[in-house]
Amino acid sequence: MNKPVTIAVTRNQEALLSTNKVIRNTYMLLSMTLLFSAVTAGVSMALNLPHPGLLLTLGGFFGLLFLTTKFKDSATGLAFVFALTGFMGYTLGPILNAYLALPNGSQIVMSAMGLTGAIFLGLSGYALTSRKDFSFMGSFLMVGIIVAFLAGLGAFFFEMPGLSLAVSAMFVLLMSGLILYETSNIINGGETNYIMATVTLFVSIFNLFTSLLHLLGFLHGEE
Repeated sequence: MNKPVTIAVTRNQEALLSTNKVIRNTYMLLSMTLLFSAVTAGVSMALNLPHPGLLLTLGGFFGLLFLTTKFKDSATGLAFVFALTGFMGYTLGPILNAYLALPNGSQIVMSAMGLTGAIFLGLSGYALTSRKDFSFMGSFLMVGIIVAFLAGLGAFFFEMPGLSLAVSAMFVLLMSGLILYETSNIINGGETNYIMATVTLFVSIFNLFTSLLHLLGFLHGEE
């Protein structure tokens, strides 16, 4: 009579252990990639390397993202995670140099960094402690990111600063939602691959930071 109950309890314990393992591995890898990205950004800044440009940046990002996704279940996937995050760090270096050259540049960068950390820790902590299911946000976030990305391209090619600011504001909201969504996805077993979970959270943090940089630069009257 108790056998079905025992099997159910065992399965629940196994699922919990698996989820905890994904969470642990994700945040460990995320910490390592953030550090590695910071190092590559620092090197890029120190050497005063030029920004690769929009087309090369998009090509490098989507190419490395494709390879990371393709090899997500192997050790090779780990190498591509660091290649992707390192490349993103390199593209961030020239952007930071440009902001730091402004009169209030240091304040803008530190404020954006502090806000990014506070938003990420707050939203992740809420998702982890509440254990709410935010999977319903998936379709909305996907459509929103595509729309914001296309609008961003339009703002870049047609030189529309007002639209660019609106896109940055959209990305702040969308990336905040993506942090909630992905953290919830990990907790509730929707995401079982820690490599892909790390990439999603890293990209969310990166876009959140750069969008806040843009908005704070405008608010400080530096753009």
